Amino acid sequence: MLMKEYRICMPLTVEEYRIGQLYMISKHSHEQSERGEGVEVVQNEPYEDPEHGAGQFTEKRIYLNNKLPSWARAVVPKIFYVTEKAWNYYPYTVTEYTCSFLPKFSIHIESKYEDNKGSNDHIFGSEPKDEETEVCFVDIVHDEVPERHYKESEDLRYFKSKKTNRGVLEEGWIDTQDPIMCSYKLVTVKFEVWGLQTRVEQFVHKVIRDVLLLGHKQAFAWVDEWIDMTMEEVREYERATQEATNLKIGTFPPAISITETPLPSSNRSGPNSAPSTPLSTEAPEFLTVPKDRPRKKSAPETLTLPDPGRRDSLFKLPSFFSWNSSPQPE
Repeated sequence: MLMKEYRICMPLTVEEYRIGQLYMISKHSHEQSERGEGVEVVQNEPYEDPEHGAGQFTEKRIYLNNKLPSWARAVVPKIFYVTEKAWNYYPYTVTEYTCSFLPKFSIHIESKYEDNKGSNDHIFGSEPKDEETEVCFVDIVHDEVPERHYKESEDLRYFKSKKTNRGVLEEGWIDTQDPIMCSYKLVTVKFEVWGLQTRVEQFVHKVIRDVLLLGHKQAFAWVDEWIDMTMEEVREYERATQEATNLKIGTFPPAISITETPLPSSNRSGPNSAPSTPLSTEAPEFLTVPKDRPRKKSAPETLTLPDPGRRDSLFKLPSFFSWNSSPQPE
């Protein structure tokens, strides 16, 4: 297990980011999705929690394949997806990622938002922080995104908002900017497979950091597009964009439609702090060779495969995980 805490400051208020994050996630998902690759929204509905109150539950499928590193492609099927479940009680959210054929792999993200400069060292509890929990500050202005995601229009070193008059953000902007808020993300990655654990957990954290940087950078770069929206308007934008994205990636309906079948309460709710994902104690089947039968050449039965006639659909890792995409604005 590898745990890190990320802190990302934004030239916004927590209430403004409530709208901005929903807009950013929907637009980014649509932009980065194409035929056979991207994020499919399976379920998105209001949810009531006894402790946190009214919120939003979202389930998504993130289709992956050849954007994985070569060593990872060697041990996973060519077609599979990661399931994202998110419970959004803004300004508190919980998001978890699992993969059905990798029971020993999971990502758990606990998020909180406050109007400060990232100075709250006890936001996730009053107990002293584990010495092994690294705190990473992410600068949306000066930290570089992967080259494939760079856009001059989203370079905050040169961006100035016409509607809010915020920007250009210069060196030391966190100390002088008003308003300012911080996204706190406590991220736990588990991949309990001997020989691969360290490499996989470090790689996943690198991906998550890039995702957080790009998403928060875009939220402010697009501020003039969403700053005048009401919650009702951003919800409608979200709904329309989700439908368009599902059509864009060409999703195939499963044998049993989980969009019409409510999730069992045990899978939808979790402990007071966050939901947990039970992990199997058995090694993934693809890592072992059965002695009484030849190795399977097909994907595990737990996967939902596309129509065999649609050979043109390959699934790629979208450029992001929609970390808190639980559509109650994060």
